[in-house]
Amino acid sequence: MTNAGDWRSKGKRLGRKTLDRFANLVTPGTLLAWHRRLVAQKYDSSKIRKPGRPRTKGEIQELILKLAWENRTWGYARIQGALANLRHEVSRGTIANVLKAAGVEPALTRKDGMTWRGFPKVHRPVLAATDFFTVEVWTGRGLVRYHVLFVIQLAKRVVEIAGVVPEPTESWILQIARNLVDPWTGFLTSSRLLIHDRATVFSEHFRQLLRSGRVESLRLPARSPNLNAYAERFVRTIRQECLGRTVFFGASSL
Repeated sequence: MTNAGDWRSKGKRLGRKTLDRFANLVTPGTLLAWHRRLVAQKYDSSKIRKPGRPRTKGEIQELILKLAWENRTWGYARIQGALANLRHEVSRGTIANVLKAAGVEPALTRKDGMTWRGFPKVHRPVLAATDFFTVEVWTGRGLVRYHVLFVIQLAKRVVEIAGVVPEPTESWILQIARNLVDPWTGFLTSSRLLIHDRATVFSEHFRQLLRSGRVESLRLPARSPNLNAYAERFVRTIRQECLGRTVFFGASSL
């Protein structure tokens, strides 16, 4: 094995300029760029994507949801008329499908409830939120996507990393629920409401375990990340400040 003295003597013969030229071939920025490129290639499905039935334009869907929530007594026909006034010809069936997919109740139910905008302000001291974000980790099997589950207390902005796993399973998420509502060490002992999306891992059994610890589950309407804004903002921050600047080798480094 070559000792340090040999390396120093060889480096001295090459000279400082030659060493600098070779040392700058790969910078930390280059490594991060390579990592991001490989991650993008892993999930590039453009070559196998098939054409399908065109969906209702995204801006029309957003407009339907906005009209429904800002005018809580409006039914499908009234929303259809408002869209027609804006020169958007949309059928009542399409409006019903968009609202149903987003988890929006019919007008008779919707008009009597509290808005999601006002809900966090009233319940913030006992309100928590949870969500996943994913990280690509280099392993002996190549790039592996890990799922990170976190919980945030809205009033204090305190974040708990609840678990890290390649693929969430029901048994794993149920154990996480037990840990969160543990009466002595659980992160949710001071919370009474937990916001989460409609991911399948947040099953009825998961919600029952939360209720056993006096924490009520609040399922968001489909495709409505803006209603979990605190959690979404945390994900943006941790990606910008940490994950986007780091390459992880193995689960332990993550």
